[in-house]
Amino acid sequence: MSTLSDVPETTVNQSPTTVESALTDTRLRVVLLVQVNSGAEQRFLRAYDQLSQQVAAVPGHISDQLCQSIENPSQWLITSEWESAPPFLAWVDSPAHREMVKPFHGCVEDTRSLRFSILRETLTAGSAPVDVTTRGVDAALRVGDGLVRQALTFTVQPGSEDAVAKILADYASPQARVDETTRLSRTSVFMSGNRVVRAVEVKGDLTAALRFVARQPEIRAAEEALNPYLEEDRNLDDPSSAREFFARASLPVVHHMTAGGPRPAQGVHRHALLYPVKTGCGPAVASLLARQDELAVNKEMAAEQTAKTLLSSTIFQRDDIVVRLVDLAVPLDRNPAMAAGVSGRRAAAVLGRLLDLGADGAVIDLSMDDGQRRFLADCDMTPVTDRKSADH
Repeated sequence: MSTLSDVPETTVNQSPTTVESALTDTRLRVVLLVQVNSGAEQRFLRAYDQLSQQVAAVPGHISDQLCQSIENPSQWLITSEWESAPPFLAWVDSPAHREMVKPFHGCVEDTRSLRFSILRETLTAGSAPVDVTTRGVDAALRVGDGLVRQALTFTVQPGSEDAVAKILADYASPQARVDETTRLSRTSVFMSGNRVVRAVEVKGDLTAALRFVARQPEIRAAEEALNPYLEEDRNLDDPSSAREFFARASLPVVHHMTAGGPRPAQGVHRHALLYPVKTGCGPAVASLLARQDELAVNKEMAAEQTAKTLLSSTIFQRDDIVVRLVDLAVPLDRNPAMAAGVSGRRAAAVLGRLLDLGADGAVIDLSMDDGQRRFLADCDMTPVTDRKSADH
């Protein structure tokens, strides 16, 4: 990943910055825990054999294994290794993936997917663990905050935006506690034109939280009320239709960072920025924005600024949909360069080439304050609701 600024990465004596990113140079291990239906074992094996042959041709895929539990024969484990997270995320959210996994439908009762960056491995018995990253193990180690983040995005019929916003703003919140280890922390909903983005933060198991929410009557009522306005039909009572919708709507996190130090108790401004990405440039935009956010926070830490401007940034990306969710300690236009995700003329020039700017014919120069402010006005999504649990 190129450094698009001359800001040095300086270590200072402050609270560490929280960084969670899929945009790394580490290999990826994906673990899928599967509960196979009784009597469906042979059909499951045939489906796996078919999938393994197809996925072998996917760019970035290295290998996979199928394992069966020695304690519980109904429990199976599929593991796969990938060159890095981006090619896996691009594949798992693609229509091709949805077609590949269809033979598994009806074979399995429950699944849980986990994804891990590979940092060290021991190649032979007695040998020392070796760093398997390309940038060094210290660069790959990331500090977490215990929250799991995910977003959904979908479009509604033009002209229905006000009705949709009212549904999404007025529904009753479900209880925050899911089980002993999982709690709903925050849900933020934004709209831009007829596109909806719902970002969730969960403490604990994301899958358990989403399943819990889907069963709540108030959420079911809101989802049913949305159905007539969606551009793509869905039937949440049909498992296949629901699975297809949520696969299409998934907008995974590829990068998150939180600035170190105390967070202001009030006056925090949350914005979702929808970037107008040129065809095929989504991964490059996400990578650039992630690096620029890290550089901006490092610059403030190096200057020993106790009052941070950029408090946190979460980048969601699927194909050419890129949404950057930022928490700022100042209004959006107070520091337009940091808000837009550019900290220098070179970064502004690169981002400008990756985006469709000035759709109305006007030229937007991201290296200038006026251009940055106009850009922010165009891509800042309208907030619909922002709900936090009591212990957020």
